[in-house]
Amino acid sequence: MKVLVAEDDRLIREGLAEILSREGYTVVLAEDGESTLEAFAAECPDFVCLDIMMPKVSGYEVCRRMRAARPQLPVIFISAKSEEIDKVVGLELGADDYIVKPFGVKEVIARIRAVTRRCYATAGEPAAKSGFRMGDLEVFPLELRARRGETVIELSLRDIRILQLLWEHRGEALERRTIYERCWGATYLSSSRTLDQHISQLRKRVEVSPGSPNVICTVHGVGYRFDG
Repeated sequence: MKVLVAEDDRLIREGLAEILSREGYTVVLAEDGESTLEAFAAECPDFVCLDIMMPKVSGYEVCRRMRAARPQLPVIFISAKSEEIDKVVGLELGADDYIVKPFGVKEVIARIRAVTRRCYATAGEPAAKSGFRMGDLEVFPLELRARRGETVIELSLRDIRILQLLWEHRGEALERRTIYERCWGATYLSSSRTLDQHISQLRKRVEVSPGSPNVICTVHGVGYRFDG
């Protein structure tokens, strides 16, 4: 899923890019209203994180133009403007949400995941992705969630990709390279610990006993496997 981040503050722009990339999104960056419209036309993003006070063309005007071209495009306004009237104007323009700077990482992730769920619902994802079981764990890709009994487990887009890949190849030992290239969309470096660290954190959320995993099993010298 591709996200266009339009923000004139470099540190905030790069910070948002890092958060989104870690969650598993492909990120396109723009630093002013003009370049945002150009990126929107060239990249066809799935949704947009849009600053209001940008050079050349304001976020409000950018939103109007994008909405005219794609009325269902999800938009999250991210701005330092906190007056109630600014939120009202943004929401009346069709924004799906409004985040005020400064913001916390957890807040951004929660709001991004909520918009992602709406993207999936609007796109009408195939029924095969509606849910699957991994032992006593039920995984719901369209919700970015899993459930074990009454317990709801929030998952990132990348978490879902990893679990779905293991489920689709249940019983097979998948190499680290395969998992990384399929779920990160990047070339695997054997010296990197990114995959193993992510799996470690994912196990803490989806395993009953992370030290004795049943969902994501380690295949020493190879990678990981879900036995089914």
